[in-house]
Amino acid sequence: MRIDVLTLFPAMFAGPLDESIIQRARKSGVLDLRIHDLRAWTHDRHRTVDDTPYGGGPGMVLKPEPIFEAVEALQADGAGGRAKVILTSPSGRVFRQEIARELAQQSRLLVICGSYEGFDERVRAHLADDELSIGDYVLTNGALPAMVMIDAVTRLLPGALGDDASSVEESFSENLLEYPQYTRPVDFRGWTVPEMLLSGNHAAISQWRRQQALRRTAERRPDLWEHWRWRVPPPKAKRRV
Repeated sequence: MRIDVLTLFPAMFAGPLDESIIQRARKSGVLDLRIHDLRAWTHDRHRTVDDTPYGGGPGMVLKPEPIFEAVEALQADGAGGRAKVILTSPSGRVFRQEIARELAQQSRLLVICGSYEGFDERVRAHLADDELSIGDYVLTNGALPAMVMIDAVTRLLPGALGDDASSVEESFSENLLEYPQYTRPVDFRGWTVPEMLLSGNHAAISQWRRQQALRRTAERRPDLWEHWRWRVPPPKAKRRV
């Protein structure tokens, strides 16, 4: 997959996307990630990308000209086909695992990072294919949301993980939180690994894990549990001691 990112702060991407799984995906060719400075498509001495909003109000708004020029130039580079254009925006639909799966099916993405008071509406109306938000809070700019989306999408690309099954069993893969995990030692300060996980009965372990995932989701994320509560009986609340 090829992902192009348009941002006013390209240096922000240097650290997080040069480590771990993302780094390996880039080196192996699973991910072709290209970070672009939006100011490269300006034509004045001050490299202006924003202006005051018509009608008044605080802050500045990203101008349409450099964004349109940048996207048109990048789309003309046909490697990977036409890119799906995404705006990072607090007014977009909330980014979730199912959206990550949608995006992972694309051959190419072009992410435009919001900044200041947002985009000229003509960018939204005539250029973007989608708007995405990572949550109901305010960030300085759209670079961090873009990194979150890139990370989530990259994990779903074939070959990005050492074991592709890992992405299937993780939290939110089915709108469920992940079941509890344990490793050695069996007894740590008197807290022991559940006997079921030591039984060697893989069918029973799978059933136990499913029950634990359902219980954890019902207890901690009632919004996700709504997806499941009509399909299965509500799990009994875990007694706290």
